[in-house]
Amino acid sequence: MKSPRAEPAKLGIHAATKVYQTASGDLLALDGCELAIGKNEIVSIVGPSGCGKTTLLWSMSGLHRLTSGQITLDGEPITGPHPDISLVFQDANLLPWRNLDANINFPFEIKGTRPDRAWIEHLLHQVGLEGFGGKYPRELSGGMQQRAAMVRALSLKPSVLLMDEPFGALDSFTREEMNRLVEDIWLDSPTTIVFITHSVEEAVFLSDRVVVLTPRPGKVASEYRVPFERPRTLEIMATREVFDLTNAIKMDIVGGRVRKERSRTAEAAA
Repeated sequence: MKSPRAEPAKLGIHAATKVYQTASGDLLALDGCELAIGKNEIVSIVGPSGCGKTTLLWSMSGLHRLTSGQITLDGEPITGPHPDISLVFQDANLLPWRNLDANINFPFEIKGTRPDRAWIEHLLHQVGLEGFGGKYPRELSGGMQQRAAMVRALSLKPSVLLMDEPFGALDSFTREEMNRLVEDIWLDSPTTIVFITHSVEEAVFLSDRVVVLTPRPGKVASEYRVPFERPRTLEIMATREVFDLTNAIKMDIVGGRVRKERSRTAEAAA
């Protein structure tokens, strides 16, 4: 199921290749990865463990340099951390000696700019953290810490939000709640979101498109359009169409891994 894009890409990944130099030799993590992500589109990237999902995301953020190829934002190459791109990590990464308000203000202190308090208060209200500004990370649940991390990322008003499996450590109920929160925030203030996850169900719920990477070295194996209307209610997510799409993506991931293992076995035998 291909999803060709006619409009200019907000994010463009062009022949992205990344080689890590290790003690045991070079490790090819990404190999000629090509992808275009549109303005205000939510795209989830899935694939087998070790396929280069996080490497690709961190390269989009400017935190990792590619060995070759290029990533562009509005047609301009990304050469380092960019003010229009925010990243939410797997862990909330809140500073334990700072309360919630001080953690949210931290990026502004580094940049020497004034935060938009009205916008931050709006975000805190939206994620249910009003009145928690004086609390320290140890006083917040895991879900609340991730909400605070989202507010910190969105407080900068990025045009691109990158999310590196931010809810993987949460229990299933909290994770589902956080998925709905991301959708609510996007519906209120649309922005381009690239979401890394190991959960196909999560990817289908959140995304306009789901991109499947091959086993390492990672490249785009296939793309699936997610045509269901928003907000994605429980009734929508319980339909046969959602079930079939989820299973097709899972089979794609498993099939790619099996083909890779068979190829390695054949090479070893030869």
